[in-house]
Amino acid sequence: MDTNNTEIYNHDDDLEVTHKINTIELENWITHITYIEKELNNLIGLCKQQVNEAEDKESILERFLEKKAKNEVLKMALEKYSLSRANLKECEDMACDMVYISEHESYRLRYLVHLDSYRTIKDDFFSKVQANTEVENNK
Repeated sequence: MDTNNTEIYNHDDDLEVTHKINTIELENWITHITYIEKELNNLIGLCKQQVNEAEDKESILERFLEKKAKNEVLKMALEKYSLSRANLKECEDMACDMVYISEHESYRLRYLVHLDSYRTIKDDFFSKVQANTEVENNK
């Protein structure tokens, strides 16, 4: 299978369609992780400016920095995985295809867990900023 061609044709079998959808999905993950990388840089800057209490700032900033490092690790893993999918065309049996499908599912889970924890950190940060803003507005 040509992993660069993600157009789905009427003559594609279910396995080819699955691989093409997985390729598109993987490209979207990498794009999203790249965006999160940029967003984390912005959030780290905002955290330094917006969070007043030193203890809160340290905690959130530390969590953002840790997430930034994990984001980079995941991005590199997804890019490496994307390159390895070039070998899909060499699969000659269902067992080989299933290895790729199973691997994709494990990366999907890893990506979703990463997103969930990132959103939690971001929500915590915005809750602190909102609380600080309300305190400032009530002065």
